[in-house]
Amino acid sequence: MQTDFTSKRILAGNRTYFAAISLFRSRLLSRATRIILYKTLIRPEVLCGAEAWTLTKKEQAMLIFERKIFRRIYGAKYENGEWKSWTNRELEEMRKGENIAKWIKGQRISWLGHLERMEEDRMPKKIFTRELEGTRRRGRPRKRWKEEVEIFKCWE
Repeated sequence: MQTDFTSKRILAGNRTYFAAISLFRSRLLSRATRIILYKTLIRPEVLCGAEAWTLTKKEQAMLIFERKIFRRIYGAKYENGEWKSWTNRELEEMRKGENIAKWIKGQRISWLGHLERMEEDRMPKKIFTRELEGTRRRGRPRKRWKEEVEIFKCWE
């Protein structure tokens, strides 16, 4: 089950896609141009503030949304006398492994670098460097942004 926030971001992406549907359906535009349109119009709408997300089920929902858009961009394929849809693997091969989850992780690393260069008195830096007081709830600990990006922090 995707979170309420994730579904709102995906709905915003759908609104953007359907607002520009005439461009995506136009035979005058090449696939490469449609992909550029996706990367400049739809992806920023879906990933607004993604630098601060922890990826769990959100990642799967975003990947499903992205594949849906790319299936619309590429259209159906004619194979052995019948029309078929592109498989997930074929879409990944065509995009050379580039996907929305990798883009989010790159943005997160970029934000981490920005945090590290920030002055100590800035609020985001204070929040990032301080340890929280108190105890966690019972059960499995929630995934934390700081713990996810510490994997990439190789300079400390």
